Amino acid sequence: MMWITSAGKETDVEKGDSVEKTIQEQLFQLQDEKYRQFQCRLMPTVLPENVIGIRTPVLRKYAKEIAGTEEAEAFLKQLPHRYYEENNLHGFLLEMHRDYPQLIAELDLFLPYVDNWATCDEMSPKILKKHTEELLTEIRRWMASERTYTIRFGIGMLMRFYLDEAFRPEYLELVAGIVSEEYYVRMMAAWFFATALAKQYEQTVPYIEENRLELWTHNKTIQKSVESYRVSAEHKAYLQTLRRHEK
Repeated sequence: MMWITSAGKETDVEKGDSVEKTIQEQLFQLQDEKYRQFQCRLMPTVLPENVIGIRTPVLRKYAKEIAGTEEAEAFLKQLPHRYYEENNLHGFLLEMHRDYPQLIAELDLFLPYVDNWATCDEMSPKILKKHTEELLTEIRRWMASERTYTIRFGIGMLMRFYLDEAFRPEYLELVAGIVSEEYYVRMMAAWFFATALAKQYEQTVPYIEENRLELWTHNKTIQKSVESYRVSAEHKAYLQTLRRHEK
């Protein structure tokens, strides 16, 4: 796709508006209406009129085409965005940042505007894996937020980068200690513990045996573990016996 650049002398506001309009036009050229209908059913927190309908590989390819341009940098400053795909594009552009401090600053600007699980979960800047020691400070801060998807993003980063060679038992307590009635926070906590059961079973199973998770998250963790191909049949059978019922 040919990138359309802004021409002439413009003010910052005019240039920003021009970039936003141009990117929206180009995103609509990538629209798949059938896929849009499918996406809308998966994201109840996003208004259908704010969904264009673009398949993720297509949107990632577009992000790579414009990454590093002045227009892309201007787009990153245009918050909030209107469309779901604009938010995803924003996240995909952030994934390509190579400067860790700048990336953290950009994430802090963007996360308050994330309004759905898909945008939150698809965003995984690879440079974060090279900074796991200092990233923990940011993860703790994100998980202490009052914003649903900021908390979810923090849990997601802990799950993605700290359940293998970087694992420490206290990371389990970080997630277990989150108190939230938000569905998308509790679902991510369950996903985290199901993944921990797959990767660090001996350290994690006491949280289930000792009922250290709230009821819904406890049972959802077991469900996700039973559905996982990474959990052994023996462990699945045992976990099934640990389901809890409301009193």
